[in-house]
Formats: sequence, structure tokens, C-alpha cells
Amino acid sequence: MEALVKASAPGRLDFLNTHQDYKGLPVVSVAVDLRTTVTLRRGEEFEITSLNTGERCHFSKPLIEGRSFCDYVKAAVISVEREGVVLRGFSGELYSDIPIGAGMASSAAMLVALVGAMLRLAGRGADLYTVAELAYRAEREVLGVPCGRLDQYGSAFGKVAVIYPKPPVRVERLEMRGGVFVVLDSGIRHSTAEIHPKRQAELQEAVEILREALGVESEGYWDFPWEVLEARRGVVETLPQPLRDRVLFTLEMQKSTERALAYLRGADVDKALREVGREMLYQHHLLSRLYEVSLPKLDQLVEEAVAAGAYGAKLSGAGLGGVVIALAPNREVAERVGQLSSAERWWVVEIDEGLRYGD
Repeated sequence: MEALVKASAPGRLDFLNTHQDYKGLPVVSVAVDLRTTVTLRRGEEFEITSLNTGERCHFSKPLIEGRSFCDYVKAAVISVEREGVVLRGFSGELYSDIPIGAGMASSAAMLVALVGAMLRLAGRGADLYTVAELAYRAEREVLGVPCGRLDQYGSAFGKVAVIYPKPPVRVERLEMRGGVFVVLDSGIRHSTAEIHPKRQAELQEAVEILREALGVESEGYWDFPWEVLEARRGVVETLPQPLRDRVLFTLEMQKSTERALAYLRGADVDKALREVGREMLYQHHLLSRLYEVSLPKLDQLVEEAVAAGAYGAKLSGAGLGGVVIALAPNREVAERVGQLSSAERWWVVEIDEGLRYGD
């Protein structure tokens, strides 16, 4: 077992197929070059200090009390120990470049780095799937955050990651050559816990109607065979509003993502970036018009980004606030996009690798 371990994990952007993972459909993440780094040493109790805030977390038994920095550390310990790993204690530090509340999954990056460091300190070899899943369980099951697997898997695997969420979870990593992203913060705070349940209830109602009309077996929107609807668009058109729009959104977003991934897998780099940018704009249109999770401010940020030279832009995350991400051809254009935007704050980020150990 190593006496000292250092692990770091990147923030991530919700790139393509937003609002689709809870339907069992693939989502696409991009890891960025803002990271959280954890350094751990073996100890008798559990102690870790945030170098960003100076907050010190010290405990002998991990009892969850809320969703503070210390609770996230405890959740990581609980998740790892549930896997049968014995953690006798550690001391360490955590530092993060990832801004909180900026749509870059800072909490997921922290959990991925913590879980990776804990497993290595305990002498347990673990692949990226194990680290990502334990980080996901820490946030979803231990802390009770209503998240999908996008954040933790996107951070652990890095680069451009296509995450297929139906068990067994599968991840396809793609190389995206060229392109720089801009993250534009609307300054409007939002709550995933308020947005997801409403859309999920609408989808469940739609699925119950479609299940009977098509004679297919399904327990709900999670395992519904969405692909059968492509040849049965007429049935979708009979749904009442807003159910019809929610289902059309699901189908159109999936088709758009398949087109974007085909471009990314191709050999023409410049064409890929331009076409992916167009698909981002189309996906924002779908999120705004058919899923109704955009706001005038988010639409404005998208328009400003394109006017400043971005290939495309879309809201990232649950919507009704939060951030817009824009794809620019180079850093010079990306800086211009940020400077000319009406965003409350903004960052230029580039694609980065996932979980890594050492300096």
C-alpha cells in the first residue's frame, strides 16, 4: 500500500443529449482542464482540509448531516466501505480549480478524486468504471442528490465520453480534435430537483398512453423502447400537449446526437466542429421549444455566442438557469465570445483527460 496518494479529476460539461440519461438514452460529456486534486496519507482517523476555503473535516465515523464539504467526504468513505474496502483513516488536503455552481460538476469531480485516492491508499486496484460508480453511489444513494451518471462517469473517463446509462453501464471515449469551449454563466440559479420530477412525470404519463397504443412492454420512461416510435410518428402526434412535445423532444435529441457523433468519428476535423456546432444550436432549440427548460437569458447568451464567432452553443444541465456552453474554433474566438457576452461570469476551457494519479 502506498503511504501517500495524489489523485485529480476534471470538471465536465453536459455536451450533447441533455435530459436523456434518465430515459436510458446515451449522453455525451466533455471533461475540461479545471480540476480537483486530492492528496491523502494514511492515518488513524479521517481528516481532510479544503485549501480553497480552509474548512477542516475531521471524523472517526462517517455520519451524514447534510450536503456540506465534509458530508461529501463522508459519503465517499461510506460508498467505498460498502464495497468491502477497509479504510482505517487518512489525513490530507483538497484543492479545486473548478468554480462552484458553474455547471461543471464540481461535486462529482471531488467525489471521483476522493474515491480514486481512497481506493489506491487502501491498496485496491480499481478501474474507471468502479471509481465512477462508487462516486455516483456516494452522491445519489448516500447524499440523496437526484443525479444521473453523466457527472461522475464524465469526470472519471475524461475527454469526450459517450455514456450509455442502462446497466451494464458502458462508456465510449472519443478524441475531439480542435475546438475550445466557453462556459457562460447566466447568473440565474436553478434546482435540478424542481425540474426533473416534473418532466419525468409528463414522460411517464406519455409512456403509459404509448404502451397501450403500441402494445409494447415497459415499466416506464427508463426502459421504454424509444426507437420503435421513429416508424410510428403518427401515434406520437395523437398525444395531448405537452406530452407530444416531450416525446418529440426525446426522439429529435437522440437523432441529433447520433448525427453529431458521426461527425466526431469522421476524418474532417473542421467540418466536424462546424457540424457539431450546428447540432448544439438545434439541441438548444429543442430544449427551449419542446422541453421548455430554457429562459430568455439563456437564449440571449446562445445568440450572443454565435454572433461573436462560436460554431454553436446550448444550455448545459437541467436548464431554467445555470450556464450556456459555446464551441469556438480557437482560443482567440473563445475569448471574444466571453468578452462580448452578457454573462455574469465566464470561463474558457479546453478538453482534458479524466482521473489521473500523481502530479
